This record gives sequence, C-alpha cells and structure tokens, in this order.
Amino acid sequence: LSKKIQAIYLWWHKPVIDQELLQSLPNLKVIANSGVGMDHLDLKLVAGFGVKMANAPRAVSSSTADTGMALLLASARRLVEVYHIAHSSSMNYCEADILGVEVAGATLGIIGMGSIGYKIALRAKAFEMNILYHNRTQRKAQEEQAVGAIYCEKIDSLLQQADFVMVVVSLTPQTHNLIGKRELELMKSTATLINISRGAVVDQEALVRALQTGVIRAAALDVTYPEPLPRDHPLLKLKNVIITPHLGIKTDKAMYMVTEEAVENILAALNGLSIPNEVLPS
Repeated sequence: LSKKIQAIYLWWHKPVIDQELLQSLPNLKVIANSGVGMDHLDLKLVAGFGVKMANAPRAVSSSTADTGMALLLASARRLVEVYHIAHSSSMNYCEADILGVEVAGATLGIIGMGSIGYKIALRAKAFEMNILYHNRTQRKAQEEQAVGAIYCEKIDSLLQQADFVMVVVSLTPQTHNLIGKRELELMKSTATLINISRGAVVDQEALVRALQTGVIRAAALDVTYPEPLPRDHPLLKLKNVIITPHLGIKTDKAMYMVTEEAVENILAALNGLSIPNEVLPS
C-alpha cells in the first residue's frame, strides 16, 4: 500500500515520522497533526521530502485554556489533598493545614499569549485576577484592554510579580528549559507554576528542588518529560504538586473538532489548495 498513501493523520505522535517511513511513501503529500505542538516532528526532514505539514490550532484553544484554569484552581484550593482527606477513614485534620490561597485579586502571569494564552486571560479576568503576560510580540492595545492584561517585555518582571505563572509556549530550541533554576528563584516563595505547554519547557530537576526547598509554593503540571513519568520520579512523591496525564484537549467536542480540522487540511493538500493550517519549517 505504500505507493497509495498520500496523507498521514498523526494521532498522539503516531506513527513515528522518520526517514525510513518517509522514504517508504513516495507519494506522500501531507502530514496532518492532531493538535498544535509540532515538536515531535523533524520539520526540515519532512519538508526535504516535499511533504507539507499542518496542525489543528483552532480546535484546541478553548479546551486547553480550560485545563490551565482547572489546574490553577485545583492547586490554589489544594483539591487533591483535601479529596484524600475527605475519603480517609478518620477524617482527622487541622483546618490550618488545608488552607488554600485566594484566586480573586491574585496576579496571573501568562508566558505565551497566543490563542490559548489569550483565552486563559479571558477566563482569568472572570475570576477577578490581575493579568501580566510575556510574549514574543505585544498584543494590540484593544486586545490587552479587553482582558485587562499588562505586557511584560522581560520575562523576569513577570516572574517577580506573579502569584501564578502559567506556561503556554510551544517547545522549540529557544524555549527548552525556559523555566530553570534562575527563573524559579525569581518567583515569589508563595507562587505556583502551572505548565500546560510541554514538559521540556521546564527544567524538572530544578523544579523538584524548588518545590522541596520552598523556593515556590506549588506546581500544577499537565505535561512532563517524559510522559508518563517513571513511577519512582520525585515529582510523584510531593504533596505540593498536581500532575495530570496531558489532559489538554481531551474532551469529546475537542477531539471531534481536531479530526475535522485535520481532514480539512488533508483534503486541501490533496486537491492542490492552500492548506488552512500549514506549518513551515523555521
């Protein structure tokens, strides 16, 4: 069937796209990804075979933003910890030991203000949060005003002021270990780090040390490196961490929309039309 295959729909990074596979599919025209992130693909290698690539950004922004806010709220109110207390046989606890932190009036720093980051800002505004953001380019004034967001040209300024720092960037060579020891030490000791981008954007060893030593209050992670973490990983043993298994876009509606968007990209490529969400190698 290799000569008949003209398109590949990537579902959670499968099949693995390597040189061997590309060489075996001489008539391949397009690879459509089920999501936004393309860090699992060697874009230059694929382009070198004359194959176009596309992602599905429209379908995932709302569900991913919801995941980010869910993690923020769950960490602020320590939902995982109190869930276990509520289910324990004794229910013995001291109220002072389960105090959370207020979300209303707190400052959220969003690193990466693309479509997902902006939808997080919309949600955070509804929770009466103050919003800072750092991005490669500043948003238009009317977009900032709509959510009450303030632009931080330097990431350091955001880290020093935010009570919650949410990372919403793509994984690139420039963003690998974007949040490391230095960045964590710039954050408030009462701050929470939330990562809904890619695990490798955060230096996990530095994060473990920061959480163990009180450099920051807590972390909530929908992504790790690797996924899943080894069962003996220290992050899994810390009470001040919430980890979810890359929930991101996992809703019934989002999955349907992702598939529709991928099909739209594939049909455009096969019919020689402009691909709505084509991704070019940088």
